[in-house]
Amino acid sequence: MTTLRINGQTVQVDATPDTPLLWVIRDHLNLTGTKFGCGVASCGACTIHVDGEPTRSCQFRLEDAEGVEITTIEGQSDKAFTAVQTAWRELDVVQCGYCQSGQIMAATALLRENSKPSDEDIDDALEGNLCRCGTYQRIRAAIHLASEKMEA
Repeated sequence: MTTLRINGQTVQVDATPDTPLLWVIRDHLNLTGTKFGCGVASCGACTIHVDGEPTRSCQFRLEDAEGVEITTIEGQSDKAFTAVQTAWRELDVVQCGYCQSGQIMAATALLRENSKPSDEDIDDALEGNLCRCGTYQRIRAAIHLASEKMEA
């Protein structure tokens, strides 16, 4: 058994130590907001926060997850997340939606560190988060809008 701290709760997981955290989150904990995209940390669909840092859960092993704070999209609730979520809806960012939880997790982490990011800051922070539908311009616009909402 492995003890995890996820979304503010302590849970016990019975899985092999080399299991990718993505599968622990989805299959053992039934938190399906974190998506499987590529399995090689190249697309960002599986982005979670580990101690506040965006992390690809498909390459983060269960054995490395003890003693850290893990947050999935289901565990987000602060001002930055609320602003991002609201901006996403207002600008109708989502098309197919598959990448969006990873995009939102990356955007939220960015705004927590930098409440007024430039286009370059946004591009750097979301580099490696792929969108099959190509909504990058709307994603960037939504992050700027979320930044404004955080100031209000």
